[in-house]
Amino acid sequence: MIILHHLNNSRSQRILWMLEELQLPYTIERYQRDEKTMLAPASLKKIHPLGKSPVLQDGDLIIAESGAILEYLQETYDLQGLLKPADPSSRLQYRYWMHYAEGSLMPLLVMKLIFGRLGKPPMPWLIRPIAGAIGKGVQQNYIDKQLATHAAYIEDHLTKNAWFAGETFSAADIQMSFPIEALASRFPTDKTPHLKQWLAKIQARPAYQQALKQGGPYQI
Repeated sequence: MIILHHLNNSRSQRILWMLEELQLPYTIERYQRDEKTMLAPASLKKIHPLGKSPVLQDGDLIIAESGAILEYLQETYDLQGLLKPADPSSRLQYRYWMHYAEGSLMPLLVMKLIFGRLGKPPMPWLIRPIAGAIGKGVQQNYIDKQLATHAAYIEDHLTKNAWFAGETFSAADIQMSFPIEALASRFPTDKTPHLKQWLAKIQARPAYQQALKQGGPYQI
């Protein structure tokens, strides 16, 4: 039996979606973030030493990291090869975007989130004005410029490709969903119509909608 150790508002939403796309039976062990720190509960460390989510349990096998989990599920259960392109060119794109999502885009979005919280509780009120000014300065002078570059890069790719790995939907689209949804929530996307069209397409997929029902409210 597959068990997904699922943390609210986290990358594990992608794993739920993949499980639904593959129509696999699974159960969910739910964990809630601390309302003040937004960190995962210590109980997750009983499953994996890092105490992060997602963690997939398949029999005696424990797998962490969303990209590794998606690849494992595709290689093990996608017997018809529906979620990984067959031709070499598209497969290269598939591999690239599977790594780009967490290696290039997500670090900037995490920085955006962290620096956006400077100057807010629980930071001591005496230093909030200074911290807030520093956070805004870093965002305006570095993070936002980098995100604009990435948004334009993704937009250019999607003007030439229906999906991230070419003309067919794949696990690369599932992997890219979390950072792009985060990008759309933290950065203006009025100049990226193809990116917004792609978001609408993935969110209309029945498996995506079923994953939302299984995972509960989802905000990033």
